[in-house]
Amino acid sequence: MTESERRFDVVVFGATGFTGKLVAEYLAKVQGPKRLRWAVAGRDKKKLEALKAELVRDGRDDLGVLVADSSDRAALDELARQTKMVATTVGPYVAYGRELASACAENGTHYADLTGEVPFIRESIDRNHTRARETGARIVHSAGFDSIPSDLGVFMLHQHFAAQDRKLARAWFFCEAVKGAMSGGTVATMTTLLEGASRDRNVRRLLRNPYALADGERGPEADRYKIRFESRIGKWVCPFLMGAINTRNVHRSNALLGYAYGRDFRYSEEMSTGSGPAGFARATAISGGMATFATLAATSVGRRVIKPFQPAPGEGPSADAREAGFFKIRIIGEAEARSGETPVVADAEIRGHRDPGYGETALMLAEAALCLALDPLESPGGVLTPSVAMGTHLLDRLRAAGMIFRVVPR
Repeated sequence: MTESERRFDVVVFGATGFTGKLVAEYLAKVQGPKRLRWAVAGRDKKKLEALKAELVRDGRDDLGVLVADSSDRAALDELARQTKMVATTVGPYVAYGRELASACAENGTHYADLTGEVPFIRESIDRNHTRARETGARIVHSAGFDSIPSDLGVFMLHQHFAAQDRKLARAWFFCEAVKGAMSGGTVATMTTLLEGASRDRNVRRLLRNPYALADGERGPEADRYKIRFESRIGKWVCPFLMGAINTRNVHRSNALLGYAYGRDFRYSEEMSTGSGPAGFARATAISGGMATFATLAATSVGRRVIKPFQPAPGEGPSADAREAGFFKIRIIGEAEARSGETPVVADAEIRGHRDPGYGETALMLAEAALCLALDPLESPGGVLTPSVAMGTHLLDRLRAAGMIFRVVPR
């Protein structure tokens, strides 16, 4: 079917889950030049109808309801044929996302999700990239807090330097401030990923490789796991939780762009914790907490220990907590130095004004969905990253929605 023959512009799959409902609520408030044609989807028709009743307040009856299970390929194919794009929040994606991504690739339907699972994305590339290029489907993984700020932040720096006829050569990401909470679904995804790594040597090898999504390319970068003092910002830094997925997506963007950042491009992500003894103590506490969780989640005994302390799937922060959240990211970009010159440096600043994992992630996924469905994109089909699929179109949408994405030259 051509896009003009499809019933819907956007379908939200998993709309009755915690994050899915936030995405649906956002779309219900969208005002544009013409009414959005969209639907909520999932496996429980009764819950979907109840959600529709919550969302449709003005007597309209044009919000669609589609029923499909994540394991029913025939139903997913039928769903994909009815819409221009599908936004899905149903994770862990390695368990519940495979067939939907493939159905979209097969049927020429654009797709976006929130996955931070490197093995799932690698499998999706291998399984879907070629077919998606043939059908024109843009399959976009990690369209939330991981990895839109990182991916679009580096892309902005690339554009900034390219306008000066220079090439971005190096970028250092620092999460300078963040306030937010995890839902049960996020914790379940992290636990599933670590459990898989504990059993499978190939998964462990994949997770250790910063270039795992760049189609076999290898480079000089390695993950940062140590506490250290960063002279560029004058603060202590420690590992950033999302760095293990964000770095992989940034390197995939570089590969998909024909190595626009260069084959020797280097990129790292860390969290800044402040200066002096207090900064060092905070870095130590964060690093230690991450290591403890990873160790416990990797074993069956450890998972039983942490289970009583983690939220159940479907749970998440309250509306007040989401509104009180925020994040601030700084990416220092350095262009290739010309002979006799000192390196040219610029900062990318990215800010969100709500809880990063839920308030701003719901906004980012919803705007990515609208961008894929409605905007005049020039990118080809394939398993793409947010910057490669949507680029400045998505940047413009996120800025208009209230997020800050800007480059500050030095």
